[in-house]
Amino acid sequence: MKKIFSSIMTLTIAIAMVSCGNTTNGVRKAQELSGAGATFPLPFYNVVFENFSQVNGDVVAYGGIGSGGGVRNLRDKIVDFAGSDAFLSEKEMAEMPEVIHIPTCMGAVVLAYNLDGVKDLKLSGEVIADIFAGNIKMWNDERLVALNPDAELPNESIIPVFRSDGSGTTFVFTDYLTKVSPMWKEKYGAGKSVNFPSGQAAKGNPGVAGVVKQTKNSIGYVGSEYAFAQKIPYAKIQNQRGEIVEPNAASISAAASGEIPADTRCSITNSDAEGAYPISTFTWIIIYKEQNYSDRTKEQAMATLDLVQYILSDEAQNITSEVHYAPLPAKAKELSIANLKSVTYNGVAILQ
Repeated sequence: MKKIFSSIMTLTIAIAMVSCGNTTNGVRKAQELSGAGATFPLPFYNVVFENFSQVNGDVVAYGGIGSGGGVRNLRDKIVDFAGSDAFLSEKEMAEMPEVIHIPTCMGAVVLAYNLDGVKDLKLSGEVIADIFAGNIKMWNDERLVALNPDAELPNESIIPVFRSDGSGTTFVFTDYLTKVSPMWKEKYGAGKSVNFPSGQAAKGNPGVAGVVKQTKNSIGYVGSEYAFAQKIPYAKIQNQRGEIVEPNAASISAAASGEIPADTRCSITNSDAEGAYPISTFTWIIIYKEQNYSDRTKEQAMATLDLVQYILSDEAQNITSEVHYAPLPAKAKELSIANLKSVTYNGVAILQ
């Protein structure tokens, strides 16, 4: 069962906070925060934001409009934070005031599929790239048969399903494909939006999952939680070591066993670590380093940092596996806490 409230005591504290002048920790009034962006971590955020509201009295409104939309809203300075599965490129960083990236959890992009009688599909990176490039058109293609000798693959056309909106999930998926397929890297590349040559488009992770569930012989890339929620099977994928790996907390965590840069902006797709699921990723909350913008108050800025610190806490990170994500490695949390100390309001650090 998902953890909606941390405890009866937490509820009692939250009610007491709200009833005593609507304050938080006796320091500031409770705030209303707004964010927008990635749908990939939305099931995790729904639980964590609700827990945070119960603990702090602050209310968090988050719109799952895709990573691209969330970054645009932050660029336009109409939200307190953006959610994104794709870290900002150097070009994007140069086009905005200084921002910091705070990883919030780890997850997997899975290949969900709808095939009668096939419960254990296995795929490789190059085969996935050729499916979405339209080079492998039939489910009983010899390359798919070779990977799945015990499956009865049908003599039916493959229907790829992809995102119609600017999407960090698309970025993670295509970032992986550029690493495993020279063809994909040359023709399509990586990005939040890619010109897929064929198939069916859908909006958001819920949209792709819904289309796959309703469409026989389809395959689409989605966050693992959405495939689980819709009860859609998803493929095991061959990693860089040749291991056939199922996405789970252990295999996702294994992908983050390498070095993490100080600003936490890094890709962990196609990891060469033992047991790593190859389409794993961090997802980030992005905030401005200088928090005084668009008439925001210092209390809003403080509430924003309180929210991010709560997400980094053990209490919140323990929720990740309950909703089919993976917790952050200790190094990512350590770097994030250090980066939060650089956040200012009117040039003065908020965290002392």
